Formats: sequence, structure tokens, C-alpha cells
Amino acid sequence: MNKIRLFSLLLLLVGAAAYAADPMATDYTFAQCEGSLTPYPADVQAEAYPDSLVPVFINHVSRHGARYPASSANCLTLRRALEKADSLGTLTPLGRKLAALNNEVIRLSEGRWGALDSLGMAEQAGIATRMFYNYAEVFGQESTVQALSSYSPRAMMSMFSFVHQLDRLNNRVTFTTSTGKINSPLMRPFDIDKDYLAFRRDKTWKPAYDEYVRTACPVTALRRALGEGYPYGGDDAARELALVEYYVVAGLQAMGLPSQMQDFFTPAEANALWSCFNLRQYLQRTATTVSAVPADIAADLVLNLIETTDSYVTGENTTVTAVLRFGHAETMMPLLSLLKIPGCSYMTNYFDTVGLHWRDFDVVPMASNLQMIVFKSVRSGRFYVRLDLNERPVQLRSGDTDIYYPWGELRRYMMSCVPLYAQ
Repeated sequence: MNKIRLFSLLLLLVGAAAYAADPMATDYTFAQCEGSLTPYPADVQAEAYPDSLVPVFINHVSRHGARYPASSANCLTLRRALEKADSLGTLTPLGRKLAALNNEVIRLSEGRWGALDSLGMAEQAGIATRMFYNYAEVFGQESTVQALSSYSPRAMMSMFSFVHQLDRLNNRVTFTTSTGKINSPLMRPFDIDKDYLAFRRDKTWKPAYDEYVRTACPVTALRRALGEGYPYGGDDAARELALVEYYVVAGLQAMGLPSQMQDFFTPAEANALWSCFNLRQYLQRTATTVSAVPADIAADLVLNLIETTDSYVTGENTTVTAVLRFGHAETMMPLLSLLKIPGCSYMTNYFDTVGLHWRDFDVVPMASNLQMIVFKSVRSGRFYVRLDLNERPVQLRSGDTDIYYPWGELRRYMMSCVPLYAQ
């Protein structure tokens, strides 16, 4: 056995032993370990509702659909490391395969960094189609659908893909669309909220993250590519580069390429690398014991959901029967955390448990969405609301026996989630 193969085997054995000894280690699939880069679920089915209820109004908040890598930064960082390994003579056959893959990602993404791809358009059209057929009463010929997006082109194109599909299904509906920085208070508060900008500037989240990464982030997969003797410039730099490799490989399916996670990572490595990326999003974008600020930035969006639902329920504006909003994972995570949607909100001082309870692939896959479907009772005329996360109904509290909440009750719950200073 040559030295490189022996070295790789030893790394695998050490990594497997450490993984097995960790009671907080997860065992998710390679697809799940793509995390928030995971395409939207393909197995969504229409959720039936009682014939005693008629759907009359929908509030919808969504992340953009699948896209090319957000920027070239990770690919270029990885390419520099691979080229350096090649020049030093340490690059392995696996490293050459990784280099070829990375160059292909760069080639396909050139001029398209961050752009919505055909898969992302199809995801939004699919959600629109199911919405139209599941809740046909909402889209009558006298109805108006309002849609808005952030100024990001991928969010804008998600909106247009969704609305275009609805228009194909019924072009008698009136559609109004809005995009641009005017929508940032709702769709991109992470760009403008002063408290959140201070939170990011002060890196309040980073000590907890760094401590976890130092113990959990494996570099074994990276070493199999760059080879024995590659100079990383320190352990922290090696771990940071390992996460860059993870991010590049994990994003393949989102840009329409086949997954190759299993070619570069063992299951244990994929889970460990994912857990680091997952924790970073959890700490930066949700309410935690470190800070409530990341979730509080969604207060205006929650109030807007209440206001637009009130407008229909009170009869102030029954012409508008659907309001659609298109933003980002960074829009959805704070919103879902602030509303304490099950699986989207988790409080702990033990950050090694986060991956067991808060999973970005469940919370914000590509095109993730929260739908508030308002129903009117045929008998009483009262209004009830069902909340669907990624088109699956959720129960807000432990012990709830129903998924249909009287609007007055849900309204009080939502208001209780909004910080007092924002009300």
C-alpha cells in the first residue's frame, strides 16, 4: 500500500472513530446534508380540507427558487488551493476530479452567479400550480393578486415565474407586481435594520460558532484532495477551506447538476460539515440564547401578514384575494423563528445539539415558503386559517389537536410574537 493510500485510510479511521464517539452526531442523508442548498421537495401533495370550509384568501411568503452559486468567491478560493496543491505536487487524483468539477461550476455560472436557474423557475411554477388548483376559489375572475419581491434578480424572477404560471392558468385575474428596495423593510430587513447590522458588525454570534467549528469541522475530505504535506497556514485556515469545499459540492443540485456529495465525503464528514454550516445560519438568522435580534427583524413582515389578512376578513378589501412575497432564506429564517413555527425555532445553550433540532434543509430549502390560507366557514361565516410550511400544515403549539385556527386566535398569537417596541 503506497503512502498516500495509507494516509487516506488512517484519516478515514480517525474520523469514523471520532464521529462514532459523539452522541450529538447526526446521520442525515447526503441529500439532506446539502442543507439550505437543497432543491424544493419533489413529493409535495395537495392537502385536503373539510368541505365545510371554503378558501377565500392566501398570504404567501417565499424564498427564491434554486439558483446558480450566489457568488464566485467560494469557487475561486477552492480553485486557488487546488492550483497551489498541483504546483507543489501534492494534488491527488481525487483533487484533480474536484478541480475539474469546480472549473465546470465556474464555467456554467459565468455571467449567471446567483441567478435563478430553470429548476428554480420550475419550483415556483409548481407551487403556483398547486396553489391554483388546491384553492381555486381564491382565483376568481374578479380577483386581484398582489405580488412583491426584493430587488434581487433571483427573487424578482421567482415572483415572475410564479405569477406567470397563475396567469397561464387564469388570465382573467388581475395581477400587480412590485419590486425594488421599496420592499426591503419586508423582504431584506437584514440589509437595513440597525440593530441587526450592529449584531453582524460586532460578530456577536461568532464565539459560539468558532468554538463549535474547532471541535466539529473535519478536514479529512479536504486532505484527500489536496494531499499530504499541503500547507494550510494553520488549523483554522484548514477548517475554513474544508467548509468552502463543502459549500461548492453541496450546491450542485441547486444549479441543476447531479449530486456528487458521495464522491468527496463520507456520510460522517458530510454530516459534520453540514452541522457547521447549519449552526452558522441558526446563530446568524434565528432567535437564540445569544441574541433575539436576528428574529426580531421580521416584526414588520409579521405585522404586514396580520394587516393584509385583517383587510380581507373585515371586508375592507375583499378584491385582493392573494398577497405573494418573494425574498431569501435570510427572509424566511427570521420570520419562521419569530413565529415559533415547529422545527424552525430552538433555544439552547448547548450548540452541539442544534443539528438534532433545527435543520436548514427542513426550514429553508430552495423556494421554501409559508402560506397562510384563510377559509370561511360555510355554516357560521367565521374565518379560519391554516399555516403551511413548504405546503405541509403545521400545528403551532404542543397539544394542539387541529390545524385550523380561528383568525382572532391566530392573530393574537402572531401579535404576541412581535416585540413590544415594534407594535
